[in-house]
Amino acid sequence: MKKLFCTFALMATALASFAQSGTNSPYSQYGLGVQADQSNGFGRGMNGVGLGFREGNQVNFLNPASYASMDSLTFIFDVGASGQITSFEENGKRINANNANFEYAIAGFRAFKHLGMSFGIVPFTNVGYSYSNTSDVNDVNNTTYTNTYNGSGGLHQVYLGMGWEPFRGFSLGVNGSYLWGNYNRYIVNSYSDSYVNTLSKYYTAEVGNYKLDFGAQISFKLSKKSSMTLGLVYGLGHQIGADPECKIISLNSQTLVADTALYVVSNGLKLPHTFGAGVMLSLNNRLKIGADYTLQQWSKIGFPEYTVVNNKPSYELDNDYYRDRHKVALGGEFCRNANSRKFFDRVRFRAGASYSTPYLNINGTDGPKEISVSAGLGIPIMNGWNARSILNISGQWVNVQTPGMLKENTFRINIGMTFNEKWFQKWKVD
Repeated sequence: MKKLFCTFALMATALASFAQSGTNSPYSQYGLGVQADQSNGFGRGMNGVGLGFREGNQVNFLNPASYASMDSLTFIFDVGASGQITSFEENGKRINANNANFEYAIAGFRAFKHLGMSFGIVPFTNVGYSYSNTSDVNDVNNTTYTNTYNGSGGLHQVYLGMGWEPFRGFSLGVNGSYLWGNYNRYIVNSYSDSYVNTLSKYYTAEVGNYKLDFGAQISFKLSKKSSMTLGLVYGLGHQIGADPECKIISLNSQTLVADTALYVVSNGLKLPHTFGAGVMLSLNNRLKIGADYTLQQWSKIGFPEYTVVNNKPSYELDNDYYRDRHKVALGGEFCRNANSRKFFDRVRFRAGASYSTPYLNINGTDGPKEISVSAGLGIPIMNGWNARSILNISGQWVNVQTPGMLKENTFRINIGMTFNEKWFQKWKVD
């Protein structure tokens, strides 16, 4: 019971830490924010590959069908954090920003024969940015105007999942999640001439709803020491119970009298249907090579936008706001001998790369595409009472850019610790 209490205490710490934003990206001012990398420590070394990953010593949140393969004697707890440096570049100007974030806390165990379970807390999206720009109005009074942009928030999910193996080599799984969070964004348009009104726009939304993800895996032998696993996932698209608001405030700088207009879109936020397929080859019990493809059908949903046409303001769904997002990821892991008594034979070497197409339509232009590469290590923790826990360390470079717009280059360090405890082993005493 003490160990279980400590597990929930660490997850409560993660829950509090998720109040902090994990990004400084101006691109997080669009939609629900910047999508989070939901893979855990071992997956990040392979750049998020995991739909076909199926092993008993790791919790693979990306495909709940994998829970059925977890070791029946152990309780697995995985916790991770990251730190990153991002370089932003636009019009020849460059600035840097730093972030550190508590990423995830997940656990898994074998509940019954052929049935594995997992629960945890993971990020979903991040919102966090602050910048401004100043320009001339080009009038005789040399008046300038400044636009100030700020945003914070993000969505998070706590989940409970299970994976069932009805017959050897085939499993089905489901993750049931509670998705919650908010975003708060504002734009302030102010002028150096005190006779001109200040115009402020505030965009807010509170989210609290369910999320369902389903998975399947089939694994078969290629030889005595080699195998292949195919994985499929589906994420249900639906409304997420939010009524996004837009508040417009015009402030008279002389009289300090404000005119306020409030617009609301009922049930204005929605998740897309998501489809994914992956394959993982395990060769000679040493080398694992995987590939994943994911499609998020964002183009089938809209997002509320404030517009003024012929002096008539409106705040309503824009069905041309999104594009479908396609992501391809490749990765692999090499371990000389996972059961060896020699330390270096048990070290896992990982690498991966991924590419994502733009899924935003920014003022009629496709939004940012994303290219990423990573490399990492799985370092065994070997002592007198535990030889199964793993320290996962990886470095990741992410390039996000749109032609003619802001370019981002991020270097991220991911650190995760997988605790693998023999909670359910029965000890014999002579």
